[in-house]
Amino acid sequence: MGSCCGASAEAKAAAVADGGFWAWAEKVASSLASWPSIAMSGVALLASFLLMGHGCGGHSDVGWHSWRQVADPAWIPLLLCGLPVLKEATEAIIVERRIRAALLISTAMTACVAIGQLFAAGEVAFIMALGEKLEKLTVSRAKKGLHKLVALVPQTARRVVTCPKCRAKGIFFKDVPVGEIAPGDAVMVKPGATIPVDGTIAEGATTVDQSVMTGESLPVDKAVGDEVYSGTVNRFGAITVKATKAGADGSLQKMIRLVREAEGRKAPMQRIADKWAAILVPASMTIALLTFAGVWTFYGDVHTALLRGVTVMVVFCPCALALATPTSVMAAIGQATKYGVIVKSGEALERMGAVSVACFDKTGTLTTGRLGVAYSTDDETFALAASVEAMSEHPLAKAICAAAPAARPCEGFAMSPGRGVRGTVDGMSVVCGTEQWLSECGVAEPPQTVAETASRLRAEGKAVVFVAANDTVRGIVALADTLRDGGKAAIADLASSVVGAYLLTGDHAATARSVADALGIAEVKAELLPADKAKAIEEIEQGGRRCCMVGDGVNDAVALKTAYVGIAMGGAGSDIAVEAADVALVGDDLSKIGYLKRLSVACVRLIKTNIAISMTINACAITCSVLGLLGPVSGALVHNLGSVLVVLNGAMLYDRKFR
Repeated sequence: MGSCCGASAEAKAAAVADGGFWAWAEKVASSLASWPSIAMSGVALLASFLLMGHGCGGHSDVGWHSWRQVADPAWIPLLLCGLPVLKEATEAIIVERRIRAALLISTAMTACVAIGQLFAAGEVAFIMALGEKLEKLTVSRAKKGLHKLVALVPQTARRVVTCPKCRAKGIFFKDVPVGEIAPGDAVMVKPGATIPVDGTIAEGATTVDQSVMTGESLPVDKAVGDEVYSGTVNRFGAITVKATKAGADGSLQKMIRLVREAEGRKAPMQRIADKWAAILVPASMTIALLTFAGVWTFYGDVHTALLRGVTVMVVFCPCALALATPTSVMAAIGQATKYGVIVKSGEALERMGAVSVACFDKTGTLTTGRLGVAYSTDDETFALAASVEAMSEHPLAKAICAAAPAARPCEGFAMSPGRGVRGTVDGMSVVCGTEQWLSECGVAEPPQTVAETASRLRAEGKAVVFVAANDTVRGIVALADTLRDGGKAAIADLASSVVGAYLLTGDHAATARSVADALGIAEVKAELLPADKAKAIEEIEQGGRRCCMVGDGVNDAVALKTAYVGIAMGGAGSDIAVEAADVALVGDDLSKIGYLKRLSVACVRLIKTNIAISMTINACAITCSVLGLLGPVSGALVHNLGSVLVVLNGAMLYDRKFR
């Protein structure tokens, strides 16, 4: 099969780049390894079986007897499908200087020809070529998530050109290659078009299909100031986007780069399989020689000995073993990409299955990082606060106004930075801010019930704003970082997979405890510096447990690297956090952590199953070959069917449901 019979990609590419014989050989092999050649070989092999009277047992006559061998149609698959294998074997020895499974197959085919078993040699070559094609099809299918991503990258963008001569006639647009768009440029996106760059909407409102980034099919409404990402689709209104990232820094391009890196990295199990494959090649030749010597000595028949020795070489090729891991890993990474989870390596995918503790950062991970109104005494108190705060630029004021339906007119506005604001609303003197600010403005002390409520809310980590009207405290408005949607369900989902949860944050203990209680997290470590988070993870793992760290900011980078598996919030997270992590959640959907855990467990289980299947088939086939129950023809069929079974079984992981 292609992945276990060829030379390394690096050595192979270097040899082809040098030109000459290897470039010519590569061109010939590529032209032969086509579906028409395989179809022609299959027809010729069938004709050989029907016309020449071949059997599939281990006791067929051997040797060259007449002109019939010269005219055997089996020469066609032997030449069309066998030459590429012979080229791979020769290239592996000369260029890579290593023994590969292609050498074993080439030796088996040569031996079959030498003893007159042309049909067996042709069948080996045909099934190897067919298996390689099937492998490429399944791998291509597993990679189709990446192919879709690449296809989504727009080639051009409509840049808004600021031209003094054109201003009188309106705005001027110019179609330019996407690579020419720089941060700060304005781009117009028509309805139905793909957004070419990351940026913020400067003009217009629309609905955007973000499924390529988040894995969710529901479109999202976007207006001026909202972020949009390259590769997402503008469904309705025309919008103007001010680019914040372009070219290789765009979200879609970064996702494509991470997926390509993941496909190039081997999982630990894959390295073990490769090591065993390299050991089994010389072992198979040794057993074949011992079989030949033993049968010749016991039976005294060199032809029978040759037949059994050749059959051992045919069935011993470790193709299925070498294919067991990469096909499954590629299919799993492909499925994860489809759902907005970027796994950077097969190793990270395999490690995730062993995770028993998930550690979470708070701000930006479990919460959105945006303030929201968590409590207000009554609607009138809230409306008065919003009317005065509408004149302020303070983050607390913006959060209050964002939650208010409408603000009343405010006159005589005044502000004391860090303390509060005041103004006149509907003829009432309204003061909002701290207790000290209210006291300075001549407001009486708040009632005991209001003071007790404020103390309780502060203990929960919420910011409290007192609201007074006409020198009397009317009530309070409390604000807090809003919890991310689906956070509680995600923690419960992890618990069902026997994965515990820790909250590691630099925030105050009271705030951390409040968030943890709301989400169902029992273990909390608060007021941690970045180095303290990494130390906390090391302490948790001292008991033999494996941790994944989920974070979004620069301060989480050390912890992401320290953890057994690092998971970054790819949408809201910083570039540094994404680069430091092993996995990126493009849509910031915490439920995908549980999905990734189940996918990893299924992938590792499937790899072990495939390895067991391949080893069992090989062991049975070798035993039958030594005993003479299989000949070269039937041995090749059994061996290659096992390889194809492993490939198809691994590829099926792409469509399994784990959500």
